[in-house]
Amino acid sequence: MSTVVETKEFQTEIRQLLDIVIHSLYTEREIFLRELISNGADAMEKLRYTQLTGEVKDKDLPLEISIDTDETAHTLTITDTGIGMTKEELVENIGTIAHSGSKEFIKHLSAKGDQKDLNLIGQFGVGFYSAFMVADKVTLYTRSSSLEGASFVWESDGIGSYTITEGEDLNRGTKMVLHLKEDAYDFAKEETVQRIIKQYSSFVPFPINVNGKRVNTVDALWIKNKNEITDEEYNEFYKFIANAHDEPLFRLHFSSDAPININTLLFVPKENLEQFGFGRTEPGVNLYCKKVLIQEKSPIVLPEWLRFLRGVMDSEELPLNISRETMQDSALVSKLNKVVTSRFLKFLEGQATSDPEKYKEFWEKFNFFIKEGAANDFTHRKELVKLLQFESSSTVSGELISLAAYVVRMKEDQKAIYYVNGPTREGIESGPYLEVFRDKGYEVIYTYAAIDDYIFGSIGDYEGKKFVSADQADLELGNEQKDRSELALPEEEVKVLTDWFKEVLGSKVTEVRESKRLVDSPAVVFSPYGTNSMQRMMQLMNKESNEVGPSVLEINASHQMIKRLDEARKKEDTFAKIAAEQIFENAQIAAGLIVDPRGMVKRLNEILERALG
Repeated sequence: MSTVVETKEFQTEIRQLLDIVIHSLYTEREIFLRELISNGADAMEKLRYTQLTGEVKDKDLPLEISIDTDETAHTLTITDTGIGMTKEELVENIGTIAHSGSKEFIKHLSAKGDQKDLNLIGQFGVGFYSAFMVADKVTLYTRSSSLEGASFVWESDGIGSYTITEGEDLNRGTKMVLHLKEDAYDFAKEETVQRIIKQYSSFVPFPINVNGKRVNTVDALWIKNKNEITDEEYNEFYKFIANAHDEPLFRLHFSSDAPININTLLFVPKENLEQFGFGRTEPGVNLYCKKVLIQEKSPIVLPEWLRFLRGVMDSEELPLNISRETMQDSALVSKLNKVVTSRFLKFLEGQATSDPEKYKEFWEKFNFFIKEGAANDFTHRKELVKLLQFESSSTVSGELISLAAYVVRMKEDQKAIYYVNGPTREGIESGPYLEVFRDKGYEVIYTYAAIDDYIFGSIGDYEGKKFVSADQADLELGNEQKDRSELALPEEEVKVLTDWFKEVLGSKVTEVRESKRLVDSPAVVFSPYGTNSMQRMMQLMNKESNEVGPSVLEINASHQMIKRLDEARKKEDTFAKIAAEQIFENAQIAAGLIVDPRGMVKRLNEILERALG
């Protein structure tokens, strides 16, 4: 056997590439291990293909990757039983650029003027060189799978040259010994290596053993056929991927070939920790390419409002280890985002129909995310609006209806979808805004969050029916409005009374008028800003001030309280002004507006004193 050591110079482009790798200030050096494991997995995939067409050396040798750590010698050894390399392949694959990939890689870095972005290293098929991020010398032993062949030893410090020596006959495959740099000794620790494998390479389709112990024990369920997977396997996978202890509420597992090749497995957790004040939820879907992690907890493969999801997306069409910057600009990633988001929303729509009780559980915990999407995501808004559910004046407490169900139940002469906002169901129903709707038999949706009104205002209509707030000042009910009661004060007296009210209340009101919508309440206020919920929000934003701002006041000319007030006014009773102010503030309280209680307490005491004689 020849023991001649051949020394060869790296091609200029390779030296350039190695210089970039070695002297980079790249912070996530640990990805070198992912790259080398992926190379080993590729070598074994190639061997499997070769076996289909002919004989290979060591045909009974199991396909696996073995990693051995040596903290004393500061070495890390990675062995695969793949296809191996001939001497020519060693020179071609490592010493020179046989294809344009490495040239393109260097060109990309040069164009950016940034030699720190090594995220693209896998994309251009130059992952082997990442070993020099952590090693000052690499020794590689390899034996081709061909029956007639020899073993070779390749060695380099990654600076200018490498050596190739014919070695003793080995088993088929490749063994790399990394002699670690002083600042990379941590990579010779078993626990460090295991952590990196579990983070990046858990689902590589071959066993990975570290110091003789199997590390990747979880199957990549997302590439399997759904019929082959049990509920228990799904649940265990969810616990692993989401670091959870309970079972998921929903799961969605699907594969797609068009418009993009993708395997997806998504889970909805049982609890929404954001709801409990644990801070903003981090995205929980990992992006893979051929079962190798590209980006953990990817913030861009799904819209931000889907951050509650946990799971995996895997696309063979993505370049391995595509950079974060490229991902943000990638049309491919945008397509992934749109396809998976639409599929998940369609899944939820189906669940709402097929299992309404379970969907209700989902809605109670995760409705804010869906509403956030409906408010901000114009691409998917139409699909999101279908998922919205609310209580209404025709449901019992806790019972929810969709907008589609509301439209089906609308009266024949009803022209709009009516809604009203309030902090609670009781608060809404005790207020004056529903009176005309009860009188006409119109259903009113109850909204308890300001975002609901924002969504309705933004989308404008549903199925051609406009959204109209029940507490807006100029409610257009046309001829359907309540007829003037025979018990009401004469119109000329009402005009005098409303003018007097305006004089008493001054700048607190912009207008006082007779109401055509009140049945049981003496008065009602409307916000000049459109809806009372908008005015409440403005008050909350201006917490330092209790100022409510001017309102429109409507009085019920049929109500006994208003009639008696008018009598007191005619008698020039000083108590009339006190009563008028209290009627106005009562209406503000019914509208959910924050009223300064100090002036009211004094007034109420006067009213009680008078009532008690």
